[in-house]
Amino acid sequence: MDIMDHDAKRGKKVFATIKSIAPMLVPFLSAFCAYFVLWLPTADPSPFSALVKCLPVLCLGFFVLVQAFSLGALRPYSRKVLLGLVFSALGDVFLTWGDRGYFIHGMVMFGITHLVYTSAFGLRPLKPWIALSLLVLGTLFYAGVYSYLAGPMVYAMAGYTLVLLAMSWRAMARASCPGYIWSWGRGCVLAGAAIFIVSDLLLAIDRFCLPLPHARYVVMATYYIAQMLITLSVADHSDRDRFWKRS
Repeated sequence: MDIMDHDAKRGKKVFATIKSIAPMLVPFLSAFCAYFVLWLPTADPSPFSALVKCLPVLCLGFFVLVQAFSLGALRPYSRKVLLGLVFSALGDVFLTWGDRGYFIHGMVMFGITHLVYTSAFGLRPLKPWIALSLLVLGTLFYAGVYSYLAGPMVYAMAGYTLVLLAMSWRAMARASCPGYIWSWGRGCVLAGAAIFIVSDLLLAIDRFCLPLPHARYVVMATYYIAQMLITLSVADHSDRDRFWKRS
């Protein structure tokens, strides 16, 4: 009975948290919809199209700041997520002109994003078997696209794949720690990392290997959703995350 009461209280707390943060997602959802409604052509990039593309991510940064204001402080975890969103927005700007020689610049910005997220997620528990499993999958992916790459992209893709896998490793390790209370925030991080992999995988296949039907729709939708899920984790980040420093 005590366990049931505890679960009921946890459920109510999660529901109350989601209810309180839902209004703060309105700017993001509006910008998300605006991107797909406007659907500006990529062949003729402009500062306005760059703004429309990165606006959903900037709105997620606004969400982090509002959340921090409500708590009275911008905690280290939230600060790192915010920094990752800033680099993501810069990456979006560069990728707007990706066909004009700035694609690698965008990859660098997103590579930094993944490194910042990796730092936010922490290195404990280590869970090396997750890293090894992801490394095997990443190697298979890189071997599949290698023949389609040329010049600096050969090395850029290898580096980007490694940092993306590192971020995903830390997200999965956080979510799989035994003996510790599962939280919806860690679930969001895990789902966000997984969806980020799907988004980047489809982008790489479409750009370097073969064109995929409706690729831009799927890539951008999964990208925004992944960023939203990772950002939502700041609302669940609390003092109990000190566990990761003590472990």
